Amino acid sequence: MLFPSAVLHSQEFAILAAFVAINTVMFASLAVAKILPKVHPTDWLPGRNRRAETRSIHPDGRV
Repeated sequence: MLFPSAVLHSQEFAILAAFVAINTVMFASLAVAKILPKVHPTDWLPGRNRRAETRSIHPDGRV
């Protein structure tokens, strides 16, 4: 379906195109954020450990 030139250059069509563009960018950024691993800012701080004790099946570190 082809629209006349007057429709493509109207204010309403420009608003709709801007909404679709913003919506596309938001959903693309959410998809990329979902793929990437979680970021833990506390990992960047020295001397901070998220767990106070080991959760290994070998708690003393021996294998």
